[in-house]
Amino acid sequence: MAKKTDLIGQTDDQLGESLGQLKREQFNLRFQAATNQLEKPSRVREVRKDIARIKTLQAQRAAAAK
Repeated sequence: MAKKTDLIGQTDDQLGESLGQLKREQFNLRFQAATNQLEKPSRVREVRKDIARIKTLQAQRAAAAK
């Protein structure tokens, strides 16, 4: 799970890359859940929250840039 302090230190490009990786992982986890092959159900929630953290940080940076 990514912490907010870790995310703040990343550049916009790094955040975008992290977001892409998390979205791919989220897709894979949803696929595993649908086929009942999910090993750690808690990981779905962690990934979803990490995605929300990154999007929130991106929105804050965009608002500050205006």
